[in-house]
Formats: sequence, structure tokens, C-alpha cells
Amino acid sequence: MVNPDKEGGPKKLFHPPVMTEEVLSSLMLKPGGSYVDCTVGGGGHSLKILELTSPDGRLTGLDRDPFALAYARQNLEEYQDRITLVKSDFVFLPQVLNQLGITAVDGILYDLGVSLAQLNNPERGFSYQFDGPLDMRMDPGDPVSARDLVNGLPETGLADLIRRYGEEFWAKRIAAFIVQERKHKAIQTTGELVNIIKKAIPARSRRRGPHPAKRTFQALRIAVNQELDKLGKSLQEAVPFLKTGGRICVISFHSLEDRIVKETFKEMSSACACPPDFPYCVCGKKACLRIIRPSPITPTNIEIEQNPHSRSAKMRVAEKIE
Repeated sequence: MVNPDKEGGPKKLFHPPVMTEEVLSSLMLKPGGSYVDCTVGGGGHSLKILELTSPDGRLTGLDRDPFALAYARQNLEEYQDRITLVKSDFVFLPQVLNQLGITAVDGILYDLGVSLAQLNNPERGFSYQFDGPLDMRMDPGDPVSARDLVNGLPETGLADLIRRYGEEFWAKRIAAFIVQERKHKAIQTTGELVNIIKKAIPARSRRRGPHPAKRTFQALRIAVNQELDKLGKSLQEAVPFLKTGGRICVISFHSLEDRIVKETFKEMSSACACPPDFPYCVCGKKACLRIIRPSPITPTNIEIEQNPHSRSAKMRVAEKIE
């Protein structure tokens, strides 16, 4: 375990926004436009959106993490007359916009995943590199933490979670080792969990590939924050708020997220859903999106070199057609 750098203030904790130029061009920003950043984080993308929509563009920013939101408020202070920041999960976007009296916007952005501010704070329990409480809640007020799942799920449920969300080959063995360990004492810290995972994975497998705990920690984070369960529903409910010609951009960081975005956009860009042997349409379904390009946008080699965090990023873009 290593200690994070606690010097240098909060700016060093937030990674540079990913694919900024691609995001800004894909949203087709215009002065006076209205935009939503569903995962405002440190405010990196939001800041650029506000700059390019001057003098009267407006932005609504959501984030479930109160610490990120506090930093974003500080970072975007010079635009305080044109922004509204709300502590909320993006799944509640319709309620937030309705409460603000916003009926239509020109663009919506989702930047999924975890931030360096969350990873580099041991007290948040997101990282396998630091020893801290086994937490992983993006909103510290949520009822279920990683500690609850690790110590409370039955062995089969734990193995299924690690396999499904972490795509971990050794999921069953890791779950068995966790259950065996917690018979003696509750697993309370990230360091304790990392040591158990290392014991569970054979040495020959630990010597190749990513850190042995990476996939298990990813799986627990996704489960704790219900990240995949909420994503498709949120996208479907966000699109009706787009004006015709408005764009929705989603940046994801692993294949499970990207698959949901791809399938949701495909379903919303398709018309009739009747079986192919029906002589005519009876469902009345109409397409509401146009997919801008079939394959995702990825970072340039230059960006990856400058910001290794961006390496796994994929962005999909769609446009409201009616």
C-alpha cells in the first residue's frame, strides 16, 4: 500500500476532462444554448461548455458526490449566474429539470466512471492502491457500502457479482476466500480485501495482466452505486428533454457501460419493433434518435500519452430527430 499525495490541493485530484475537443464539437455548442452535464465531477467539461456558450448559455450540472459538487461550484464560480448545480443522481434528471422549469435543452453529456479525486482519497475506499475503509459510495449518504456487500452477500451472490460486473475469471475462488476469511472477522478495509484477493488468485495469474484486485474492486463499485442498473433508464428518460437537433454524448470507460449505451441508442434510433413477418406495423414505434457514427469516438494517441486515464474511454453520440 502507498500513501496518496496529500499536498497540492484539490486541483491535483481531479483528472483532466477526457476528449474535451471531441465533446465540445459533438455537442455543437452555440451561444445562448442550454446544456446539461449529468456527471459534473470537478467541472472540467462544464467549464469549457460555459466558455463556448458565452455570453448567455446556461448549464445545469448534476453529481451525486457532494465533495465533487463543492469543488465544481468553486471551479465554476465565475459563471455562477449561468449555472445551476444540483446534488442528484443522473437517474433523477427528469425530476431535476422539471423542478427547475426546464422543458428542453440543446445538449446532454454523461461522463461515467470514477474520478481521481475519489480514487486518491483513501477514506472513500475506491482504490486497491490505498488502505482505507471499504466504502466505495459515490454518495456517502447511500445506505449500502462495499463493506456491506463483502460481509453480507452469500458466497454464490458474491461470486456472481464479481463475475458479472468485474468479468473476473477467478470470481468463484475469490468469493470462497472472502467467505472463509469473514468467518473469523469482518472485512473492514480495502487493504484486507486486497490481501484476500491476492491469496485467492494463483501466483501465475497474478504475474500477468492488471492488478489482481482491479476487477473485483470495479465490480463492487458498480454494484454499490448501481451504475449499470440506472444507465439505460436514465438515457431513455433524458432524450425527451432534447430539442430537435440536440445532441446527447456519453463517455464510458468499460465494455459493460459501452454496451448499454450502444444498445439503448440503437433501440431509440429504430422505428417499427414488430416481428419481421408482420405484413404492416402495428406497434406505432418511431425513431427519436439518429446515431452520429456507428463506432465510438476514442481518444487520440497524444491525449492518451498526456492523460493515461483516458485510455479506455469511448464516446457515443446521437442526435434528437423529433
